[in-house]
Amino acid sequence: MVAKREGIEVSRAIAIACKLANVDVVAAYPITPQTHIVEDLAELVADGELDAAFIPVESEHSAMSACLGAAAVGARTFTATAGQGLELMHEVVYVASSMQLPIVMAVTNRALSAPISIWGDHSDVMAVRDTGWIQIFVENGQQTVDNVLCAFRIAEDRRVLLPVMVHLDGFHLTHVIEPISFPEQSEVDQFLPPNQYPLPLDPDKPVAMGDFGPPYIYTETKKAQEVNLEAAKKVILECWKEFGGLFGRYYSPVEGYQCEGAKVLLLTMGSFSETAMEAIDKMRKEGKKVGLLRLRLWRPFPFEEVRQAVKDAEVLIVLDRALSFGYGGPVCSEIKSALYNEAKKPKVVSFIGGLGGRDISPGGFEQIINRGIEISQTGSEQEFEMFGVRE
Repeated sequence: MVAKREGIEVSRAIAIACKLANVDVVAAYPITPQTHIVEDLAELVADGELDAAFIPVESEHSAMSACLGAAAVGARTFTATAGQGLELMHEVVYVASSMQLPIVMAVTNRALSAPISIWGDHSDVMAVRDTGWIQIFVENGQQTVDNVLCAFRIAEDRRVLLPVMVHLDGFHLTHVIEPISFPEQSEVDQFLPPNQYPLPLDPDKPVAMGDFGPPYIYTETKKAQEVNLEAAKKVILECWKEFGGLFGRYYSPVEGYQCEGAKVLLLTMGSFSETAMEAIDKMRKEGKKVGLLRLRLWRPFPFEEVRQAVKDAEVLIVLDRALSFGYGGPVCSEIKSALYNEAKKPKVVSFIGGLGGRDISPGGFEQIINRGIEISQTGSEQEFEMFGVRE
């Protein structure tokens, strides 16, 4: 398929993706660095280019609440938020997944205060990792557009009916202009059928949803929710495969770069992955057996794919962009847990960096890899190291 390619800010590209998806309802509250997404959607609706209801609300809590109602009557529903906004809607985020409402939300990842920071890291992601949403990470604008379209397809599949977060780094992606290929409307229509939510609310047939659950049924509802989320992985893989067949861009839960024969692997998430590639390229040219793993599917967690990806490595260096206070890196802790029962596994080394939007250069990634190798050989008194802390 021949696609239109243009230079555009990634936030604005998300609005175009929602237009191509023919969303019915957008409910959102502006917050940096998400604002351009919903500003553009509001403009598209006002100009008649998108036939949708745009609901301006007074808070992110209300935005997600409005999304609940819209999705519950069968509307294709979208919202976006970041950082503190995601935290304000936190309690309602649980409701969306528990009630199987296929909402799509772009989360423009932002550091949490205090001190106040409008810049990006993954602390907001980690605060919502256990909310029952499917969660996908992207590294650039093209991946963002692609996975917003995939998110609607996945969420609305009758075998899934779960909300999806698409995580993109605030400022490092949201405010960057990149060349992006947009499919034609007819192509998107072929890939993304109309939403046919099977359990829409109907005023002529009133029902109660999400009401009181006493102890004798609560455990069973949570078990069913977990089974559903795990089963969604099959549909996610099917969706990515079909998308690749149509548009030539394939995605998978864990994606490797320069991993052939690599004995040392660096694992990253989000836009920093592309910077890390430069360090990997340089070190490979120097004859060092290093490679990069990018974790794309955060929930449901891809246990088998992670184990397969690292089975031949001797050292696995995990970079977290969030700090679990009193413990360390949340991604690294999950990687260690996934590998715990494996007979053959690499030495796992934990780094935390890039907090509050601080950059890590290719040279910085090279330092992380070299220091990780050193720790794997000599050990460390610390459970993790924070990269780039000024003395």
